[in-house]
Amino acid sequence: MAVQFGSPSIVKELSFKDEAKKKLIAGIDKLAEAVGSTLGASGRTVVLEDDYGNPHVTKDGVTVASYINLDDAVENLGVTMLKQASKQTASKAGDGTTTSTVLAQSIINNYIDADAEKYSFRDVKNGIMAFTEYAVKELNKRSIKVDNKRLNQVSRISANNDSVLGDFIAEAFKAAGDNGVVTMETSPNNETYIETVDGTHINSTSKSPHFYTNREKEVSELDKPLVFLCSSEVANIRRIQSILEFAIKSNRALLIVAPCEQQVVSALAMNHVKGNIKCNIIDPPSFGMKRKDILDDLALLTGATVIDENLGDSLDNITPDVLGEAVKSIVDGDGTTLAVGDKTEEVEERIEYLKKELDKEDHHILKPHIEKRLAILSGGVSIVYVGGDTEVEVAEKKDRVDDAIHAVRAAKKEGILPGGGSTLCYVSSTAKPVDLKEGELLGWKIMQKALHSPFVRILKNAGLDPKDYKDVNGWGQGVDVTDGKVKDMRRAGIIDPLLVTKSALQNAVSVATTILSTDCVISNVRER
Repeated sequence: MAVQFGSPSIVKELSFKDEAKKKLIAGIDKLAEAVGSTLGASGRTVVLEDDYGNPHVTKDGVTVASYINLDDAVENLGVTMLKQASKQTASKAGDGTTTSTVLAQSIINNYIDADAEKYSFRDVKNGIMAFTEYAVKELNKRSIKVDNKRLNQVSRISANNDSVLGDFIAEAFKAAGDNGVVTMETSPNNETYIETVDGTHINSTSKSPHFYTNREKEVSELDKPLVFLCSSEVANIRRIQSILEFAIKSNRALLIVAPCEQQVVSALAMNHVKGNIKCNIIDPPSFGMKRKDILDDLALLTGATVIDENLGDSLDNITPDVLGEAVKSIVDGDGTTLAVGDKTEEVEERIEYLKKELDKEDHHILKPHIEKRLAILSGGVSIVYVGGDTEVEVAEKKDRVDDAIHAVRAAKKEGILPGGGSTLCYVSSTAKPVDLKEGELLGWKIMQKALHSPFVRILKNAGLDPKDYKDVNGWGQGVDVTDGKVKDMRRAGIIDPLLVTKSALQNAVSVATTILSTDCVISNVRER
């Protein structure tokens, strides 16, 4: 009797050289055409059909990309690679996914048009990378810090020129304060409004993707969770059985902030997926004494008791009394946001104590640590509740709010640049190659031409002819597509976050050079 080990092998299909590359590029062209139509203030919406036949209207590039799966296996691999670049841009900067897609398509098409196969790919790639390095340096050098007025402008642009929605989000950031965070919720009615509560943000993320409550956006949200804080390792699930049973009986979600063995993570992830318990696990932030300080601060905010076996506590004897609680917890790729109730007198006293300590401290390690603790204790959380008359309207509006929140966050982090594709055009027109070989020079020129593609696509989406704007090349000069006039983009309030522009460029180059270096594709055979 024959014995078979493992699962049966999936039959593979091989594609080589030009055939492989052409199919990859064909897939990318289809994706880029769909996603590119959403770029700019006059970009169009895309109507998507989900797996159940329900409509979803959006102008969010990464959402459009996530819906696209092609029948041809090799074309679909090209789509998947470009989707990964878009997701990488989205996870790092929160916006710029469409720009990244348009740039990647342009780099590939310019490579083919220039007949670059005649040269060593290594030389061409070196030229592409040299230009990218130059462009990133220029972008960093020319960014300007953002103020409250600029926050409104960034927010409006990312909300697709919706001034009402843009101002709402900017107001939410101002209400949260310098150390605060902004999140988004579906409104219980058809109104869009802001609610600000006390809260904090730490850099710990989910220990398993199975805890996500929104897989598309890779987010885990828990309403009114109980909070368990522990600095000692949880080796097996029996040691925290009492608090798990309490959470289940109370019908409450549970956020565990503790170092846990993989067995514990796997068991709770399985139970979360099955619906037995709503929970999430994150590691405590930082290390050593810094970790202890931050856990103590979180305990003050949530009303929890920190369990530390090094100080005589025993995990085996814990009771529900050690649990704290929060209004909401949101865990995504940026970390964990905790919205809590009003600050207690003890929290205010610790804030004052840390402020005095900060004035006396000048150590290069301890000073940033105290600043971080102050940020944790004194921050606020603004929740933007998004409403509308229909589910389709709410979903479309939420996509724009999500983009705007991330764009403002990115602008606050690294500054802003003139928008509308004008900055990339300027960097392209002023770049001068130095000491490059023939193949490297070609790579440089391919990138120079590609950097004009977002600007050109924005004009075309607005029904404008790019040939009419060939002379627009001064720093900060661009086209306001709402009226077709050449303006100083900063004064017109048309601006982009540096982090968004930079991430879009770097991820586009990464996926384009990977595809152009491909000579063989091995794909799964599709069953008809």
